[in-house]
Amino acid sequence: MSTFRSDSPIQYVKGVGPRKAEAFATLGIHTVGGLLEYFPFRHEIDRGEADIDELVPGTNVTIRGEVTRLGGRPPAMRCVIDDGTGSCTLRWFNQPFGRQRLFRGATVVASGHVQIYNDRPELVQPRIQVFEPDALLCEQRQGTRRVGVYRGNAHIKSPTISRVVQNVLTQGRLPVPEVIPPALVRKHKLPTREQAIRQMHSPADDAQFKQARTRLAYEEFLLMELALALRRRKRLALQTGRKLHVTREINDRIRARFPFTLTKSQDTVLREIVRDLQSGRPMTRLLQGDVGCGKTVVALYACLVAIANGKQAAIMAPTEILAQQHFANIDRYLADSRVRYVLLRGKLGKKQRDEIRTAIERGEIDLVVGTQALIQKDVAFDQLAMVVVDEQHKFGVMQRHKFRTKGPMPHYLVMTATPIPRTLAMTVFGDLDVSIIKHSPPGRGRIITKVVTPQKWETVMGYVRQRVEAGEQAYVVCPLIGKKEDETGDSSIPRIAYEQRRGSNAGGLISVKATHDKLVSGPWRGLDVGLLHGSLRPAEKQATIEAFAAGRLHAVVSTTVVEVGVDVSNATIMVVEHADRYGLSQLHQLRGRVGRGSKESLCVLIARDRGGKSAQRLSVMTQTTDGFKIAEADLRQRGPGQLFGTKQHGLPELQVADIIEDFGLLEQARQDAFAIAAADPELTRPENRALLPALKRVFGEKLALIDAA
Repeated sequence: MSTFRSDSPIQYVKGVGPRKAEAFATLGIHTVGGLLEYFPFRHEIDRGEADIDELVPGTNVTIRGEVTRLGGRPPAMRCVIDDGTGSCTLRWFNQPFGRQRLFRGATVVASGHVQIYNDRPELVQPRIQVFEPDALLCEQRQGTRRVGVYRGNAHIKSPTISRVVQNVLTQGRLPVPEVIPPALVRKHKLPTREQAIRQMHSPADDAQFKQARTRLAYEEFLLMELALALRRRKRLALQTGRKLHVTREINDRIRARFPFTLTKSQDTVLREIVRDLQSGRPMTRLLQGDVGCGKTVVALYACLVAIANGKQAAIMAPTEILAQQHFANIDRYLADSRVRYVLLRGKLGKKQRDEIRTAIERGEIDLVVGTQALIQKDVAFDQLAMVVVDEQHKFGVMQRHKFRTKGPMPHYLVMTATPIPRTLAMTVFGDLDVSIIKHSPPGRGRIITKVVTPQKWETVMGYVRQRVEAGEQAYVVCPLIGKKEDETGDSSIPRIAYEQRRGSNAGGLISVKATHDKLVSGPWRGLDVGLLHGSLRPAEKQATIEAFAAGRLHAVVSTTVVEVGVDVSNATIMVVEHADRYGLSQLHQLRGRVGRGSKESLCVLIARDRGGKSAQRLSVMTQTTDGFKIAEADLRQRGPGQLFGTKQHGLPELQVADIIEDFGLLEQARQDAFAIAAADPELTRPENRALLPALKRVFGEKLALIDAA
């Protein structure tokens, strides 16, 4: 039997104590359970202890012998040890310890990589243990084993972590209760949890490690999908929503507001939404669609259904530019209608804001469009029945929760123009019903994408000038506002760009201000070129956008503030500076600003780094305009956290599983989790009782967010 429990403080493990416990705490390890779940990132082959006369260059070995000679001075030191079969030099450079740790006659156990120098075997920078000559040592261990290599830090190193882990593993039975129901363990032929944890630290071979990893990855997926399944079931079973009726008259009146015929794809999605609105349960639906596919029209239709039923609706966007764009479209579609609608922004004057807030609370406003100003405490609705959140992933989970609680369980439609790969949709939005607008409206011109080097800059800008002088319009997007290191300006600045710039000291990133000045004094002299970035006052930004939309500007030089919401059908050219610093999904969003009319459009990606991975990434942009294919490629290259900000969604970090490589396992776990939630939603059956404490352990405080996301 083990002398430890999972929550036993790590300081009581052999070889730790209070001081080392503080060092382990810097890695987030406080308990025995935490230690056992701190898995190595790779394994090395330990071939046991070898005789010195049998050492082979290029191998990793462990040897022991008596110190016969010492030399050098700190921080460069060396010593020679002899085991009776031969002698070996141990050599260190830049080591913090001095000669006092080594002395003639001491017994040294050393591990390292074998080299040959002056015909003598040598270990450089070996790990050592030093013992008194008469110390009682264990017998030399023979045979090979796999030893975990752990991520350490300045306070604690991998060998120390490895030794402490082994001290726990040799204590007998591990304090790791089973989590997965026995029937599923048998069904999928999985090892027990204890076996898997042992094998993760010390596998006998690759097959055993793979078996252990599969077991723990499945467990992670099962708990995550079970949380999503329980949230979905709770929403369906316990929450009631307003029934919003859609008669033929209501349908015809709403459609008459749009000066075009909806696409088959839009009609399919609307049928799904109408079914939800009339079901008596609150709709919670994710609406995906590529840029320019007509999501806003579908969302407005849903809002107008609520208004036709005498209720209120609200649309929240992440930026003022996008909110204003939505409002402009609504104003165009609802001109001369009886619908009362308003734009609520954060920087309204107090008197104007108070008047709007009072009208909303009294039910005198039917449709409210706004930014985060909508979720402030002083904004209350009379009968809010329909909530639309655009660009869902740009809001934190608690922001969305506040919006949903503005009414008694309103219907909830979330939209994104960032296509979500199926892998992420099953995790981040795994409890939502999903609708996809697959096709863009007819008559859209194709977009040609080219990748060029900075040496072609003058040629590109000269060609763009010819096209804008012929009546077209262009965007130029740059990563920075000004010259300062931290002057990124917009919250939408691509994090991959900013982080790489800071980390690699790449320098030379082109700012909008410098690019604007260079263009208007050079190849675009005499053209009307606007400047757009997040540090401008809202009125200045709006004036620039309106001037560009009205055709009074030939071009706009901008940061990624134009990524969403700027819809100018005459804009046919997009030039992106430092394109190699952006993720594929963001490049696709930027490219979506053109090609919104019937003319053929051009997207030019100017890349400083065109070798290796950068060339591979950018080639995806030239090969397809399918947002879902691009998102899948982005997911594989950058990972889910970078691409979609999964931390915002209340989900735990995956320690073992990989949603890309283990997608088949994810699908399996999702099917099992939803079956458990359907058969035992309270998790009270004996075989499921371990799942609830496991959910609490994995999610912690995030478990409260399960109802919010």
